[in-house]
Amino acid sequence: MSETQTRPAPTGRPLLLMRDIRKEFPGVRALDGVSLSVGHGSVHALMGENGAGKSTLMKVLSGVHPAGSYDGEILVDGDPCAFAGVADSERAGIAIIHQELALVPQLSVGENIFLGHERARRGVVDWGATHAEARALLRRVGLDEAPTTPVSALSVGAQQLVEIAKALAKRVRLLILDEPTSALTEVESDRLLDLLLGLRDEGVTCILISHKLGEVVRVSDEITILRDGRAVETLAVERGEDGTPSVDEDRIIRGMVGRDLDQRYPERVGEIGGTRFEVRDWTVAHPTQPGRLMVDGVGLTVRRGEVVGLAGLMGAGRTEFAMNLFGRSYGRRVRGSLTKDGEELDTGTVAAAIRGGVAYVPEDRKTLGLILDDDIRHNTTMAALDRVSSRGVLDPGLEAVEAARMSERMRVRSHGTTQAVRTLSGGNQQKVVLGKWLFTRPELLILDEPTRGIDVGAKYEIYLIVRRLAAEGACVLFISSELPELLGMCDRILTLCEGRITGEVPGEEADQETLMRLMTRTGDQDRTDPRSPR
Repeated sequence: MSETQTRPAPTGRPLLLMRDIRKEFPGVRALDGVSLSVGHGSVHALMGENGAGKSTLMKVLSGVHPAGSYDGEILVDGDPCAFAGVADSERAGIAIIHQELALVPQLSVGENIFLGHERARRGVVDWGATHAEARALLRRVGLDEAPTTPVSALSVGAQQLVEIAKALAKRVRLLILDEPTSALTEVESDRLLDLLLGLRDEGVTCILISHKLGEVVRVSDEITILRDGRAVETLAVERGEDGTPSVDEDRIIRGMVGRDLDQRYPERVGEIGGTRFEVRDWTVAHPTQPGRLMVDGVGLTVRRGEVVGLAGLMGAGRTEFAMNLFGRSYGRRVRGSLTKDGEELDTGTVAAAIRGGVAYVPEDRKTLGLILDDDIRHNTTMAALDRVSSRGVLDPGLEAVEAARMSERMRVRSHGTTQAVRTLSGGNQQKVVLGKWLFTRPELLILDEPTRGIDVGAKYEIYLIVRRLAAEGACVLFISSELPELLGMCDRILTLCEGRITGEVPGEEADQETLMRLMTRTGDQDRTDPRSPR
């Protein structure tokens, strides 16, 4: 354990004090008298189930919800603050990095860092100063990239570091990070967390929202738990001489859900039958780079009632395989076949895949899974309109009944199926996506990062749904970056590296070390497209 990780929590007058914050939206009270105190030079975690009010509280603090739209008081360094917008909070040294990054892909790293507060002389951008200051900030966050590099060329992890550099350029005193590691690899997450600890020791206070309990325990000085719009407790994290924290994951879970979760994963029920689906030699070329194979000869089987895991590091080809299998939604299929009950199945279009009993829940629910401005009802039924239509004409009454039934089955927390999906919490949005594809009555359900960015309680509910589907005889292909999740949910786990299957382990025999070894195994086979010129 590093010296920064064993540092005791700061004391003295808090940098931030929020008193009795109340915020309402039409029909719902999002914050109900929340108070929060954050000390100077600390990492303070905000925990809670989806919809508990974490992001809303931080939007109040950062001016996204301006003064006058909420009740309560905010004090920064003892001074009352009423932010009319984000610009006001930034002038007070507060910056927020949202889960959806606010970068312009077409602009360079340096341009993004100083966007809105450009380094200029007499109204003309001073590129020398821009690049010099950007280089210094990039060194500070540990990113080895030129300021002229387009943001679109960076990984998600590198873009997170650019966002932090952008905040530091504004002389931030309080940095708010909302799910900063949800789309990062394990290595990228570790680097980001180490950076937060370094910034803390430089005097920058951080508020961290995360559903990854291990991360929170590792870096936090204090943890405030929200439940149903109220702050229920704040836990001080003390560390022993060996670095062991005084707060563990089970203690946090108990505070979040109001009860103990004796098991993180539900027990298997039902029997596994014979092989239902089989993929042979599935090979996919990159959509814009001729000759580059993203998936190379993948073969696998899924039995009736079985949950098969697919593990791999970022870039291994998991999502590319799933999306191409489901209606050629990514890249170009070079070769391969999919059979159901021994007969070849056409999945050449999304419509054909759905007719064949295949459904795909994408990893990016907001971009690929939902129409955010539309309501729960339409999002639920859009993939199977024939089930709520008569002679090609939509039956609104039947649609409302079926959407309500599926919403109840998924335990979506809402004011009704006419509520816009964008107003739901992340966990409830994920349940709507899952319900949308379950409404198609799939026989093979492909889940791509189905619990990304949602809390432990909502995760468990999704795990129960998956287990129930398997018990009813459905086949499930479960893709996840979280190895404990795969170990807890899957009957078999296949590993993928550089587009190839590198191993297969029965669920009861698998462990993280074995999976990681297989996930990093590479071969020397030719990876070029056999249809491309040599």
